[in-house]
Amino acid sequence: MVGGIRDVKSLVRTTMPVAERRWMPARSTLPGMKRRILGKTRLRATVLGYGAMELRDPGRVSDREADRLLGAVLDGGINFIDTSPDYGESEDRIGRYLCHRRSDYVLATKCGCNVDDRGTGREPRHVWTREHLLRNIEQSLRRLRTDHVDIWQLHGARVEDVDGAGLLEVMHEVKATGKARHVSISSTLPDIRTYLLRRAFATYQIPYSALQREHELVIREVAAAGAGVIIRGGVAKGEHSARMANRWKLWETCNLDEFVAEGESRSGFLLRLTITHPGMHTTIVGTSNPQHLAENLAAAERGTVREDAYAEIQRRLTGAGEHP
Repeated sequence: MVGGIRDVKSLVRTTMPVAERRWMPARSTLPGMKRRILGKTRLRATVLGYGAMELRDPGRVSDREADRLLGAVLDGGINFIDTSPDYGESEDRIGRYLCHRRSDYVLATKCGCNVDDRGTGREPRHVWTREHLLRNIEQSLRRLRTDHVDIWQLHGARVEDVDGAGLLEVMHEVKATGKARHVSISSTLPDIRTYLLRRAFATYQIPYSALQREHELVIREVAAAGAGVIIRGGVAKGEHSARMANRWKLWETCNLDEFVAEGESRSGFLLRLTITHPGMHTTIVGTSNPQHLAENLAAAERGTVREDAYAEIQRRLTGAGEHP
């Protein structure tokens, strides 16, 4: 018996017509890849999405490798891709290699980014003005080789940024043109709760993992309000990332290896814990490594963690001082 639960290993589960083709939700090609509706957007996103920041640098990832990886993302069943103007060549590569498959995926990008046409950053990193947002959308559409994005997100704007420049009004103007289907934000506490009170955005991109629980409760609040929840940072670049060193110490303190199935990696199980959060709709995981992509797909197909195991893991983490 461990923590009052018998046989911890056994608790791990392996587990509308539209007017235009461009608005068709993407389809998963694998039966094991679950999809969830992104709140009131009605977009159906696979629980595992792809974060395309890792494609930003042609010095690290060649054009040939980027082409193959993006094809593998869609062929593997992922239908949600997140990018940004300031992810170097990411937008351009998505447009170049996936424009012929545009109806197969939900496309999210960002705005407020102070970059040139190649995604090269300039100071200040963000510019919160009407003119800049309008420039961003045209730049993104050109690079992505599409006439619209499904989700257009402010890249970390604070409440004072949004209010001071009337950014929400600008975003709705762009939405009215059809160039952005839904206006959204990538944000953190405490701003998220202010936006929720105003019912400002269709989706929220929020940092979270089972080992970093600061936003655990607000994720539930966002979902309860009818907005879509996009999780980032769920596995923090994997088991060997320096960013995760302290997190794995917490993992060991709580003896969470007891819940990991034979042959399953820690990061794969951590991804499954993220997917198990009842308020989450999709979690974006970035990689430039085909093997890591395959491992992420396998984890997502394995499914959620059983309810009693999930509750026991949260109890242990809370006891070790990691709580919402």
